[in-house]
Amino acid sequence: MTPDIPQLYEGVDQTWPAARRWTENGWTLRDGQGGGKRASAATRVADDADIGVAEAAMRALGQTPLFMIRQGDEALDAELAARGYEIIDPVNMYVLPVEKLTDVPIPPVTAFEIWEPLAIMLEIWAKGGIGPARIDVMRRAAQKTAILSRWKEKPGGVAFAAIHDGVCMVHAVEVLEHQRGMGVAKWMMRRAALWAQARGATHLAVLCTKENAPANRLYQGLGFAHVGDYHYRQSPD
Repeated sequence: MTPDIPQLYEGVDQTWPAARRWTENGWTLRDGQGGGKRASAATRVADDADIGVAEAAMRALGQTPLFMIRQGDEALDAELAARGYEIIDPVNMYVLPVEKLTDVPIPPVTAFEIWEPLAIMLEIWAKGGIGPARIDVMRRAAQKTAILSRWKEKPGGVAFAAIHDGVCMVHAVEVLEHQRGMGVAKWMMRRAALWAQARGATHLAVLCTKENAPANRLYQGLGFAHVGDYHYRQSPD
């Protein structure tokens, strides 16, 4: 059965976890500690929750107020827009059964599962803007691996995969510029699918900003189905 939207939202929290997540006063709050928007944004869990309460809680953490707008959050979206909050990073949510990517053998020495990440993997992530704080997010995930790809006998790219509730989410896909357009990311996704299948996961999921045209083409070309969306609203402060 295809994962439903609430399952995917929880999968985001569990596979890219905040340093701390808690719910109070109608909000789920996240202490991201520099781990990016997914690990820092607040989400509303009660229709009448006061935005000001969430803003104060995030400022107390040293975070700029940031809200994730999920399906069904139209009222919150309108309230934040009225306060001058701007939309940032609209995201596509994609899902694919793992067996759709385990049908083709991966060429030898093309993609490897490795945890902890090697120094070269950290270097590739750093070139893509994924620094130590986001690596710490990866370390917090429970069931995880990192993937290193090689192409033409040189490092090609990296990705991070983690499983929750039968869904393997793949995050932080980075391919070195001189290795792009050669299928490196496709082999990493296939390696993630094999790793996930061996651990009982039934589906692969990815999150991709709508403006990232090459990545959207990659996932659509692999057969991923677009199943949902979300975006963020960030304080104009």
